Amino acid sequence: MSKIVAVDDEKMVTSALKTLFKIEGYSDINLFNTPQEALDFLAENKPDLIISDFIMPDMNGLEFLREAKKLYPEVSMILLTGYADKENAIKAINEVGLYKYIEKPWDNDDLLMNVRNGIERSHLLESLRNKITELEEAKKQLQDYSENLEKIVAERTAEIAGIINYCADGILIIDKAGNIKRVNPACENMIGLSENALINKNFNDIAYSKKAEFKLDDENSEVLLRDFYVINDLSGVHTPVEISFALCAPDKYVGVIRDVTVQKETERLRDDFIATLTHDMRTPLLAQIQTLKFFLEGAIGDLDEKQRVLLSTMLQSNEDLLGLVNALLEVYRFESGKLELCRTKFPIKDLVEQCYSELKPLAEKKNLSFEVEYELPEKLYIDADRTEIKRVITNLCGNALNYTNKGGEIKILVKAQNGDFIFSVTDNGNGIPQSDIPNLFMRFSQGTAKKRSTGTGLGLYLSRQIIEAHNGKIWVNSKVNKGSEFTFLLTDVVMKEGQV
Repeated sequence: MSKIVAVDDEKMVTSALKTLFKIEGYSDINLFNTPQEALDFLAENKPDLIISDFIMPDMNGLEFLREAKKLYPEVSMILLTGYADKENAIKAINEVGLYKYIEKPWDNDDLLMNVRNGIERSHLLESLRNKITELEEAKKQLQDYSENLEKIVAERTAEIAGIINYCADGILIIDKAGNIKRVNPACENMIGLSENALINKNFNDIAYSKKAEFKLDDENSEVLLRDFYVINDLSGVHTPVEISFALCAPDKYVGVIRDVTVQKETERLRDDFIATLTHDMRTPLLAQIQTLKFFLEGAIGDLDEKQRVLLSTMLQSNEDLLGLVNALLEVYRFESGKLELCRTKFPIKDLVEQCYSELKPLAEKKNLSFEVEYELPEKLYIDADRTEIKRVITNLCGNALNYTNKGGEIKILVKAQNGDFIFSVTDNGNGIPQSDIPNLFMRFSQGTAKKRSTGTGLGLYLSRQIIEAHNGKIWVNSKVNKGSEFTFLLTDVVMKEGQV
């Protein structure tokens, strides 16, 4: 609803304006016959349009509108003037900044058009003023925020610098090429060199690993290095460490070096205990297994059915336990570095065929479709540890046989590609939930969170150890109720018969 204020010393004029505006639909009309009464009203009420006569006693229209302009600069103002005062009115409009002047007698249509436009202009100017005020307030808040932010950044930078300098872990910043750009005091102490001596040295000059490879690239914003050692330049001590790298700038990585000497020693003592225990268990287990086999073969006489079932159950339990003991020993040998790969060059198809022939009776027993497909040239050799690769193939295929329901399908794919060897086994079994996949190749991982297996939980872990010892990769793709595909990749191991 628009509020109109009109002033004219002639009551006939204000009455005519009131009638005209009501016919047009304006209801908030405020009419006055003296300028002072209008100013008193304006002091408490903001209008959308002000209309004033020019010639009035005590205060003329320009004087009145000049006072009203002080109260409401954005409100449109219209001056009603006679023809004789036209020249003075135009001059005053330029001085006061009025919206329009209209000569008496006016044309009603022209007056109403100017009233509508004047009200719209008032609203637009008010909206513009509000926006300007908001922008000025936002600008002030932004300036205050910027000043506070600079202060907070300075404080936090000082805090971070203090944390870095007093941190017990070594911290260093390197570029993509591995060149050192900055280190903290703990890193200086760990390496035995000052920051000035370390600047622009390469990371490979201060750290090494026999198992892992140091590599940074744009695809990996975070890199965790295990089984690394830092060399102290003064004492010559090789300290076992774990190093976490994270991208901190487009071409910079920050690394945190943690001394894991105590952890490594604890793991060694634990593994030595397990190895000793399992090694000492093998002899009595073998003796028990051999004795049970003698009984079952009738060495002490004929057995009835109940005795045979009991002894067979005992034999199976002892063989399972021996399998666990052997698996633990294998894991220990890999982790302790006491097992060296015995690499030879052998025809890979012959090895796969041997594994396939040994496992096929198990597939037939469960009525499984068990097939192998080769994408290999004839007489293709690989350079690897034949015994250990056979262990991995047997384990992956064995898992597929165990977790695929009767009547299911298992397919082995063997192929060579650009010097790499790829082996995969696919089944249409129960599948593995995505939440369980990250833990699948960990020690003692048995089945999934929903269904546990009866195995040792070391098969896939040992397979990963073997493949990674060959500098290869092993992974799984799986969907629940759809099946799984286990794959391992060995790089740069393939050769033809003439290259052996």
